[in-house]
Amino acid sequence: MSRIGKLPIAIPAGVTVTLKDNIVTAKGPKGELSQYVDPSIKTLIEEGQIVFEVDENSPVNYKQKQAFHGLYRSLVNNMVVGVSEGYKKVLELVGVGYRVSNQGNLIEFSLGYTHPIFIQLPKEVKVETKSERNQNPFLILESADKQLLGLICAKIRSFRKPEPYKGKGILFQGEVIRRKSGKTAAK
Repeated sequence: MSRIGKLPIAIPAGVTVTLKDNIVTAKGPKGELSQYVDPSIKTLIEEGQIVFEVDENSPVNYKQKQAFHGLYRSLVNNMVVGVSEGYKKVLELVGVGYRVSNQGNLIEFSLGYTHPIFIQLPKEVKVETKSERNQNPFLILESADKQLLGLICAKIRSFRKPEPYKGKGILFQGEVIRRKSGKTAAK
């Protein structure tokens, strides 16, 4: 039995969870999300909790069932937390002349290339930019879907990955880059 999979998920106040045809749907103040659960995992909603159990009669092999047990519990937990509290990621642009601005869900980056980079975000993600004098610009992303938020952050980060020599790039707030020393002068 999976250590993560056997933990029950408490359903917070204001969130309704339904199960129909192996699809778990959570509805809360931040939105509505659904997740398919493999039939080899039994999903039970009882007494304000969601419980996942391995179906011993399923034809799927044992190791795969164990992996599914923890996976689907984590996915549904992220979904329940997302519709009740939501997720927030803060990206910091470190570099001379790096700028970011937004108009609705269209973000414009100026990252030292010859052209600006535009990215259109899905409507499920809320975006906010902060630019203050003598400070690095910030990009604040909020969503109920943790998976979508992580995907978007990874895409934005790929425009300018943090580099270890000068520490420039797009970083998560509070992230520390291990710095390398450059070449030493040759004699």
